[in-house]
Amino acid sequence: QVQLVESGGGLVQPGGSLRLSCAASESISSFSMGWYRQTPGKERDMVATITASGIADYADSVKGRFTISRDNAKNTLSLQMNSLKPEDTAVYYCRLRRYSKLYWGQGTQLTVSS
Repeated sequence: QVQLVESGGGLVQPGGSLRLSCAASESISSFSMGWYRQTPGKERDMVATITASGIADYADSVKGRFTISRDNAKNTLSLQMNSLKPEDTAVYYCRLRRYSKLYWGQGTQLTVSS
C-alpha cells in the first residue's frame, strides 16, 4: 500500500505563486503520477499528469501557469503554481497509478483570495 502525503497548500492572493509537494512512501520511478483537484459538489478533475519518463500533460485551464515535476530519487511529486486565480481554489490531491491500481493522498487545501 503506497502512502502519499501532500503538503504546501494554503491561502494566497490572486496572482501569487505556491508550490505543492507530494511525498510517496515507496519508489515512484516506474509509475505515472498526477495532481487532481476538487471543489465541493463537483467531481475531481485532472490538473496535471506526468509519466514515468517525464512527459507532462495539463488541463487547459492551467497550461502556462502550472508546472508538474517529479524527483524519483526523493520519491516526490511537485506542482509549481503561478499566476493563481480564485477559480484555482480547491483541494488538491496527488495520485499514483501503479499497474491497475490508483493511490490517492489525503489532499491539501489551496485558497486563492484577496
